Amino acid sequence: MNTFTDILRERAASIWEANLQHPFVKGIADGDLSLERFRYYVLQDSYYLSHFARIQAMGAARAEDLYTTSRMAAHAQGTNDAELGLHETFMKQLGVTEEELADFEPAPTAYHYTSHLYRVAESGSLGEIIAAILPCYWIYQEIGETFKGATPQEFIYQEWIAAYGGEWFTELVQEQIDRLNQLAEKASDVERNKMIQHFLISCQYEYSFWEMAYTLEKWPIPFSLTTSTIGSEG
Repeated sequence: MNTFTDILRERAASIWEANLQHPFVKGIADGDLSLERFRYYVLQDSYYLSHFARIQAMGAARAEDLYTTSRMAAHAQGTNDAELGLHETFMKQLGVTEEELADFEPAPTAYHYTSHLYRVAESGSLGEIIAAILPCYWIYQEIGETFKGATPQEFIYQEWIAAYGGEWFTELVQEQIDRLNQLAEKASDVERNKMIQHFLISCQYEYSFWEMAYTLEKWPIPFSLTTSTIGSEG
């Protein structure tokens, strides 16, 4: 009998394959991706992950038992320590300056994806939250597994592939898959349908995130999102 996540994976099959075949992902594996595009991705993904960790923490607060709360909190801590730490290393290797970080503005897709996750986290159950965040875990794990034998000349690409193809990451992904299956068994039909919808939308956003980085996506009408102090007049 298929598990709930088996059903999710089957429903997302075409989107999943598109993620694996995107030229950004394949460009990392074969080393043909320009560092300009990867640099753009690292900045946008650091923004995304800072919010992803908050969503994981919101899931911890939504859990009904202390063990699940502690594990979701551990995942949030892991995002901060492992993934954001990796991105900090990448930014140093790519020469990202403090001024660039201060002036950083999220691209439309990065902003929309995180907004989608917050919407689910603020109104949904723990099962809905995990369904929404699982594609980020699962697609990256499968990309890491698929391309772990790749040997791109750019060392930074080798590091990226190794990070998501490692056993530690696979264990984290499997933990969330198992947890979602357990929650789905207790969920109503209405809640399970919401889980499916959230999962599929996040799969679409994962694809859009690669496309965003590959095209160096900008807002359609230039403007600044950075804040500045406005002094009082008079």
